Amino acid sequence: MSSFKAIFDSYSWDEVKKSIYAKTAADVERALAAPKRTLEDFKALISPAATAYLEHMAQLSQQLTQKRFGKTMQLYVPLYLSNECQNICTYCGFSLDNKVRRKTLSGVEIMQEVAAIKAMGYDHVLLVTGEANQTVHVEYFKKVLELIRPHFSHISMEVQPLEVADYEALIPYGLNTVLVYQETYHQEDYRQHHPKGKKSNFYYRLDTPDRLGEAGIHKIGLGVLIGLEDWRTDSFFTALHLNYLEKTYWQTRYSLSFPRLRPFSGGLEPKVEMTDKELVQLICAYRLFYEEVELSISTRESEKFRNNIIRLGITAMSAGSKTNPGGYVVEPESLEQFEISDERSPAEITAMLKAQGYEPVWKDWDRMYI
Repeated sequence: MSSFKAIFDSYSWDEVKKSIYAKTAADVERALAAPKRTLEDFKALISPAATAYLEHMAQLSQQLTQKRFGKTMQLYVPLYLSNECQNICTYCGFSLDNKVRRKTLSGVEIMQEVAAIKAMGYDHVLLVTGEANQTVHVEYFKKVLELIRPHFSHISMEVQPLEVADYEALIPYGLNTVLVYQETYHQEDYRQHHPKGKKSNFYYRLDTPDRLGEAGIHKIGLGVLIGLEDWRTDSFFTALHLNYLEKTYWQTRYSLSFPRLRPFSGGLEPKVEMTDKELVQLICAYRLFYEEVELSISTRESEKFRNNIIRLGITAMSAGSKTNPGGYVVEPESLEQFEISDERSPAEITAMLKAQGYEPVWKDWDRMYI
């Protein structure tokens, strides 16, 4: 199996950071004029020097997005199956050391949640769990997928990293997409934020997209938790990872997400704050770097920000999200993984999109075409 590890180990975090912050206006102008942008161009586009060119970046990003995706917005919703977790993560409400009541949805409860999600109009669902191998394991995932597959055209999953054979076993049950966030590519800070559990193994998590590519998963989602470390440097390593994957598993589709650290029970303050303007810069930089990648924004962000960002590169967004198991119907008052900022309903989001001339897309494809 191929591995990103060798490429990653050839880079120094400190040297990359220094290189990004040393970029000049001339570097940014060169990147903006390039017909195909390199990783060095991406460094320039996320550098402080690029802030003066944000309007130009936004215009280019909008043009490239509409050329590739049209004026459409894919809508998806998370379905939290379990808050049981064997990891300690300093930023997460589901962390093992948080003394909260744990819950894993039964088959009957899952179908109650599915009914509520379908009533909102969704045909694309993201399954989310904590990382608890003894409870939410491959056999549990098979049962869940078997239950819900008749009701959704696209099923995504954000769970603990699995082995190649496990991913291969889930594909026939309807698994289309897997999201796996490295959280941060800074190894020292990664260890600090993941002191216990399987997630503490930095390289095992780093190799997960390779295992997904090897298994033939249709789409792979990447990202970091913005706020744990310097966002510019973390974003470069995400772009480096994406660049490697796109060349190695060229038949696979890719998406990127931009979760900013949000409050949760016990609260971790961000080490590095990212402004709205900087998040716009990052989204545009990714679009200019890789025109084909899908860019997703969640309900972590505010109404105002989400209303404005859809025109500048975003291709997917969630709406009406609940981040707790049973949050839609079964147990709406249970502990959330993080706080939601945009609490508008899918109907309200749809109206907002249409007012801006965008067409909401409730699913990814029809099975008759695959």
